[in-house]
Amino acid sequence: MIRACPIPLLILLVLTAVAASPSSAAEKQVSRVTGVAGDPDWAEEYAYTLGVQAYTFAFPWYYNQLLRWLWISQPPRNERTPSMPMNAFWHSRNLIDASYRDGGSPNNDVLYSVAWVDVSEEPVIVSVPEIKDRYYSVHLAGYDVDNFDYIGTRNTGTEAGHYLIAGPDWEGTLPAGVKAVNSSTTPMFLLLVRTLIDGSQELDAVHAIQDQFRLTPLSQWGDPNASMPESRDVWAPYNAKTDPLADWKTINRAMTDNPPPPGSESLVRLFGKIGIGPGQDVEKVGDATKRGLVRALEAGKRVVTGAATFAASSTLYNGWSYFSPAHGVYGLDNDFPARAGIASLAGIATMEEVEAMYPMGIFDADGERLVGTNKYTLRFTRDEMPPVDAFWSLTAYGEDFNMIPNPMSRHSLGDRSSLKRDADGGVTFYVQKDSPGAEFESNWLPVAEQDFTLILRLYLPKQEMLERTWLPPALQKVQ
Repeated sequence: MIRACPIPLLILLVLTAVAASPSSAAEKQVSRVTGVAGDPDWAEEYAYTLGVQAYTFAFPWYYNQLLRWLWISQPPRNERTPSMPMNAFWHSRNLIDASYRDGGSPNNDVLYSVAWVDVSEEPVIVSVPEIKDRYYSVHLAGYDVDNFDYIGTRNTGTEAGHYLIAGPDWEGTLPAGVKAVNSSTTPMFLLLVRTLIDGSQELDAVHAIQDQFRLTPLSQWGDPNASMPESRDVWAPYNAKTDPLADWKTINRAMTDNPPPPGSESLVRLFGKIGIGPGQDVEKVGDATKRGLVRALEAGKRVVTGAATFAASSTLYNGWSYFSPAHGVYGLDNDFPARAGIASLAGIATMEEVEAMYPMGIFDADGERLVGTNKYTLRFTRDEMPPVDAFWSLTAYGEDFNMIPNPMSRHSLGDRSSLKRDADGGVTFYVQKDSPGAEFESNWLPVAEQDFTLILRLYLPKQEMLERTWLPPALQKVQ
């Protein structure tokens, strides 16, 4: 009796027939199954399509390596550019303005303190002073830019304290009087402190707070003369001007130093098939794969920049783009375009909604892109003022995610500004290139003749904000 041919055997017979046929016959046999002719450049196309995904996934490693090299190894461009050895604090001593050009949509509501920390050899202990009169946060983000914990007003309170931060594989005992926070997800991580400042008149007070932040190696804990060995030895990203595969080489080396956290194993294995990932050498792949990877870089950059500019994985309300609830931990949601574009390129590192929300004003009430050749008003009635437990502000950014130069050096307005109130107790902001006149100049947020984006910063948002029951009004174009 003749039995039905099992499916695996049928496939084997087809493949055997193809292998035994001349190439033209093989193409006909394959096209009969797939419906398309064979493409001799299939390996290049595969590397291209997979490479775009690999670049989107791996962009934070590229960007963090670039920033770490710039901030540690290179002379600062000005006093607002971070510059410090590894495992040491740099403190911003002035409010950030348009002279800072490293991107990341910085704000001037706070003074930043920044450190790149290496816990591959041993943990470090972060010491913070008592801070009861203002908001502060110590924001901890891995090399993949996903956050792993916080120290500060919301999470640990306002008392002075010491907090141990270990690497992914550390096992040990906490010293007396030291508390633990979550371990870093990568051997190196970015530590960002934000300390609220109410204008330049508070510089001295905030400087005094900044000077009390400490980083101490665990092995030196308890030593009154403890100090970090100064190291500025950070390897430079590969030169894309002389090597078309340079950015891939930077990514591979950065991911070798800081492997992706658990949960990404299947993607790491997949990208490794085209020479991308920890321990990979892109020079060892075939020429067709290299060609595909070069093309993938350009497309990947467009994906990341577009995701940043138009707020990937966001929901639009009244022209304001609200980030996904996974904001700050996009990688845990496998949302790699948003992680690359929003959290990394546009934000350097961004906090989760429970700590801060950042609606982005991209369009006006008519759905048109905000551009500085137009004039806009943004009006909050008395009952529409943003509900927060810390502070809120409105800042304008150019297409490079930096503040916009203007004659007044004014880059933000908010709940601590001296604003002119409307008759009902609300506030109208004037967002435009030129002054709206002396009567309204206190409420003027200057922009330039280019596309721009607004960020409404909302620190320690109340429940109605987290639930999206409070939404900002739309920007109205002035006719």
